Amino acid sequence: MPCTDGHMYKQISSSSATAMDFNLHQRSLKVNNLTLAHIANDAPLTRTLNCIASDIEDQNPGIMIAVLLLESGNCLRLGAAPSLHPDYCRAIDGMTMDSKLQITAEDIEANRFCSRLHHLALQHDLHVCSMTPIRSAANCMLGIFVAYSRTEDTVSDACRHTIADSAIMASIAIARHDAEARIRKAEDTLLHSKATLALAIEGSGTGIWDRNVPTGEISYSSGWKAILGYTDEEIGNRITDSYARIHPDDLAYVQAAIQAHFDQKTENYAVEHRIRCKDGSYKWISSRGKVVSRDGQGKPLRMIGTTTDITSMRSLSDQLQQSIDLITSLTNEVPGLVYQYRVLPDGHAFFPYASEAIKDIYELTPEQVASTTTLVHQIIHPDDVANYCASLHASASSLLPWHLEYRVILPRQGLRWRQGEARPRRLPDGSTLWHGFITDITERKRIEIELQGFATIDFLTQLPNRRYFMTRMEEELARTRRIDGARTAVLMCDLDHFKTINDSYGHAIGDLVLKHFAVILRNALRRNDMVGRVGGEEFAVVLFDAGVAEAEIFAQRVRSQLAEIPLIALNQNINVTVSIGIAMMHASDANIDVSLSRSDTALYRAKQAGRNRIEIDVS
Repeated sequence: MPCTDGHMYKQISSSSATAMDFNLHQRSLKVNNLTLAHIANDAPLTRTLNCIASDIEDQNPGIMIAVLLLESGNCLRLGAAPSLHPDYCRAIDGMTMDSKLQITAEDIEANRFCSRLHHLALQHDLHVCSMTPIRSAANCMLGIFVAYSRTEDTVSDACRHTIADSAIMASIAIARHDAEARIRKAEDTLLHSKATLALAIEGSGTGIWDRNVPTGEISYSSGWKAILGYTDEEIGNRITDSYARIHPDDLAYVQAAIQAHFDQKTENYAVEHRIRCKDGSYKWISSRGKVVSRDGQGKPLRMIGTTTDITSMRSLSDQLQQSIDLITSLTNEVPGLVYQYRVLPDGHAFFPYASEAIKDIYELTPEQVASTTTLVHQIIHPDDVANYCASLHASASSLLPWHLEYRVILPRQGLRWRQGEARPRRLPDGSTLWHGFITDITERKRIEIELQGFATIDFLTQLPNRRYFMTRMEEELARTRRIDGARTAVLMCDLDHFKTINDSYGHAIGDLVLKHFAVILRNALRRNDMVGRVGGEEFAVVLFDAGVAEAEIFAQRVRSQLAEIPLIALNQNINVTVSIGIAMMHASDANIDVSLSRSDTALYRAKQAGRNRIEIDVS
């Protein structure tokens, strides 16, 4: 059985929701990768934090984010606030907090610092929705994520989850920023002291190494050894041992990167690879270094660098990718097309994403629509193209949901009906992006057409029923009033002695008589004329652009054919005659009942005059 409209709407809504979840996962993966790239490339911390804060705001419209960094003396410095007013940013930059403050979900509202922040926010027409601590791997306070809105509404659970995840990324960025700052300072001022350099990054989760290139020796900080689970005495200083700990699949890549830096082809040495720990397991690490001294021929003498455990970040990235793969698999199983549709400011349109169902919905591949919509426009029914384009333009202009039912002509499936649903949003570059769902409604349309037929067609004779015929007559009367000189004839036809036929032969034969007469009437009509069954054995005819003479010719033809072509049933001819009344429709008629009344009066005279005849109204 076909789905009901409600059930279909739920499917569409669910599929639309699935398409939106996919976009959020994709967005999160992109932002996380961009954040990691900022960290790896030593981008300014403010740029990295602004990237994280902007992503939270993009995913949660109406929410504004501030990142406050905890400095010495319990002073809070503004790290990022992409959407807050500069006056408010200046007001909160440099606030101090209680040294005993423990920001948790239970006591955050009771703290004096929080009260001051709430009060200051209200002065700028803002409401503090949530405060989330940023903590290091050692659970040390690094800063605070503060979420604001223009209303008193609290943030959603999904928003709190997003902020909590973002706090982890911010913690990594801050820790890495702090570590790199300490390393650079140590390199500038205490390059000769390995102990001082190790102290500069102690507690940051990052280890350092110092390589003597000519001798093949390398020394590690305690923090570096701790990453792999070793104590100071458990690890050697030979570079060959270091290479032995690298995962076999990554060794060639690491050695090539080091050699390129030795040959001065790269400014820095930077790699991510797997390394074997003391317990035999592998961790992902990020190693960055630089040759700090060379001999007169440019050959490297000493190289110093850092190593950071990025296993958790790689795991998060892998989990996000797995989520994307899962959502992609799910959308490919949905019986409909899940898609993204984008229109650039210059009008160029394409589908950034299309599920595998596009092969059934449009008989195209995702690759064929990834850069253009030309092929889609070519398969839309020519009569529907203009409405299709206009509806999308209207949706883009108003940012209201797009809904359209339209036809496509496919090479394999032929003519099919499609229903599109999508929600648009404006992107920062001025383009419009829809997330939507397109499904096959061909079967539903077929049922609708059948139901419409049931409502307008007389089941026995397959002629228009009285209600539909009267509607068409109303339209014709309006045309007659609108056009000077329009001529329309109205005929009423009644089968003679029909009750006798029913009584003599039975109602089954009576039904055959009605169907037989309906066929004769239909065959006698011109293309634009119309006929309807308006009573038991009564039929009405409207002849367009016809006067009394043409109507009389038509009536005579019907009478003659009914006489010449009798109904054969029960192995005998069932002879039937018809009486017909003719009248003209006048523009001055108050309604169609007046026109029908004149033809009905003429029909009555035909009956009174002996039946099987034609009478004409002369009024």
